[in-house]
Amino acid sequence: MSRYQVTPAADADLEEIWQRISSEAGPMTADSVEQELHVAMVRVGEFPHMGRLREDLADEPLRVVVVHRFLIIYRAENTPVEIVRVLHGARDVEAVLRGMS
Repeated sequence: MSRYQVTPAADADLEEIWQRISSEAGPMTADSVEQELHVAMVRVGEFPHMGRLREDLADEPLRVVVVHRFLIIYRAENTPVEIVRVLHGARDVEAVLRGMS
């Protein structure tokens, strides 16, 4: 049983990330980055409080783990851990997360 689940929004983020990297650097690079993101999500599922607590990003406490330049944003209190979004660090993360509610 998986210790994490990916929301539809985070799943769409992962697809968008793969598509962008694939078009810029090729599918092998995109596959590699996607694999690293999934490895980090497994670790988050095993150790939910490993990420940095970010109470400033949304109306709820969320945690963040950084992989390359991507932020894995998740709810540690949920079982399984819920991966909310996977966003590029250059985006206005607060604005994106405000649109969740």
